[in-house]
Amino acid sequence: MGEIVEWRGPSPHHFVMTPDFVSLALREISPALTYGWGAIPVEVVLGATTFTTSLFPRGHDYAVPLKLAVRSAEGVSLGDRVHIAIRVRT
Repeated sequence: MGEIVEWRGPSPHHFVMTPDFVSLALREISPALTYGWGAIPVEVVLGATTFTTSLFPRGHDYAVPLKLAVRSAEGVSLGDRVHIAIRVRT
């Protein structure tokens, strides 16, 4: 479970940060999975929506991007706490 947060950059994005135990496991296997700057390709399930994306390292955790189409389909927004499932794509 994680809270939807906003990263304010040139173009704002919404993310859920991975919990510590998931981040630790991902860091251990990331050298075999990353395709550049630590990004890891994954499939994510949020509610009834399944989508592909890439996790981005942020400090000791990973940021799971949530596109507007996904947030709209699931009726979630900034500050909501959500359950997601992550499957690493190889």
